[in-house]
Amino acid sequence: MFIDSHAHVDGPEFDRDRQQVMDRAREAGVDLILNVGTGNPHSDAFEQAVQFGEKHASVYTALGTHPHDARHYDDSAEQRTKRLISANPKVIAWGEIGLDFHYDNSPREVQIEVFGRQLRCAEELNLPVIIHTREAESETIEILKSEYPGAKRRGVFHCFSGSLELAKAALDLGFLISFSGILTFKKAEDLRTIAKYVPLDRVLIETDCPYLSPVPYRGRRNEPAHVVEVARGLSEVHQIPLEQMAQLTCTNFLRFFELQTNQISQE
Repeated sequence: MFIDSHAHVDGPEFDRDRQQVMDRAREAGVDLILNVGTGNPHSDAFEQAVQFGEKHASVYTALGTHPHDARHYDDSAEQRTKRLISANPKVIAWGEIGLDFHYDNSPREVQIEVFGRQLRCAEELNLPVIIHTREAESETIEILKSEYPGAKRRGVFHCFSGSLELAKAALDLGFLISFSGILTFKKAEDLRTIAKYVPLDRVLIETDCPYLSPVPYRGRRNEPAHVVEVARGLSEVHQIPLEQMAQLTCTNFLRFFELQTNQISQE
């Protein structure tokens, strides 16, 4: 079986054929999806993500304010997010949160403040975090060291496309590293070198759908079924069979998120 450790299937890109997307995932052997709710924390986006997870036995949920939306985060949003997480046992992570200095959709100082606040909330609720970082490597590591030093659950650097130095720092802090379809891109040789460095017991696979379709689906909308191609690319990097990579990444996910195999239900 395969696990897509980061997807956005509740988004509008899937409104016309969401059930067919879920059917194709199951047919491809994708038995579990971590769906990540994002959007303005004052909208109904998080509620929609929770409802999607409740509807599908094979879906777990993460909730958190993305750095793009950090400007909307306040005390009210924080309390609302906490209530949603506490009331829904299928919410297993706080995220995605972090810093995005590429688009700067929210002011950088606001992103930094909100990142720290959400890390403290995740630690308070004993939840792992899902980290988004783009063009903010040193700042991300510094904030994790200052705001999250004693957290037991740690987290995942999702859709990893950073430097080897970032990968080493993330591993040193106890985080897992998740690779997306970028790993399969022709010009991603540096990323494949980094992927080979990451220990096999610290790696996950994801689609980040609807974005970043892997080869051979580039140019099309991404979906969870395509995570098999990410696993294939990672198995080629480590020169092990695809089936072994599937098993390793599933074991890593279940261990890290403290789930049992019997908690994965076929729909």
